[in-house]
Amino acid sequence: MNAVRRIAVVTGAGSGIGRSVALALAEDGWSLALAGRRAEPLEETAALAAARGGAGAEALCVPTDVTSPDAVAALFAAVRDRFGRVDLLFNNAGSFAGGGTPVEDLAYDTWRSVVDTNLTGAFLCAQAAYRQMKEQAPQGGRIINNGSISAHVPRPHSIAYTATKHAMTGLTKSLSLDGRPYRIACGQIDIGNAATEMTERMQSGILQANGTLAPEPVMDAADVARTVAHMAALPLEANVQFATVMATAMPYIGRG
Repeated sequence: MNAVRRIAVVTGAGSGIGRSVALALAEDGWSLALAGRRAEPLEETAALAAARGGAGAEALCVPTDVTSPDAVAALFAAVRDRFGRVDLLFNNAGSFAGGGTPVEDLAYDTWRSVVDTNLTGAFLCAQAAYRQMKEQAPQGGRIINNGSISAHVPRPHSIAYTATKHAMTGLTKSLSLDGRPYRIACGQIDIGNAATEMTERMQSGILQANGTLAPEPVMDAADVARTVAHMAALPLEANVQFATVMATAMPYIGRG
């Protein structure tokens, strides 16, 4: 990995966990390529990163629809033109569309949208990063996929999200295996109840496996970001294959 300037691509960087991770990486001196659907939140993340960044940190904002092969290719071309290489991809963009909808009522278009964003989008970004990491000199880099507690156990009425997060685990394992000859490490962080816009409803009450509504504890997204930053800082000879970071008292152990 480039010891002078390390380059990280963060998807879903305009809010939530993506923003928190971008800020943690900036504090550690990483230069950032920030990807997300809307330019304004990315610019806000870039400004926060600039205020907190370590020596040499800078940010490039690239509005990107990760479901589009052309948009993903343009993202990595912009990163290559600006920075010359990619040392880290945090594959974070995701959608919980259709959450709370029973299986029998879930619209095909909603299913397709979640699969396209959470799985196909993650694949497209990982493929582009893999290609760059394989060809650059020095060779190699790291991909960290954002899985979820739902990569292990589902919530009620979350079939699309849960299926894509289980698939993310297979994506992680395949990338980890196929990347070995090229010094490409791949790991996954499975997150439970980080306090973001997506999890606000958990504090007022969310459907449980027994059919009741109950509030759930959350944790600061900065605690997730510190874990990702640790994974990212390891030499390529070491890898956190899977990490689970969760609100301590959330119903995961013993869920359902």
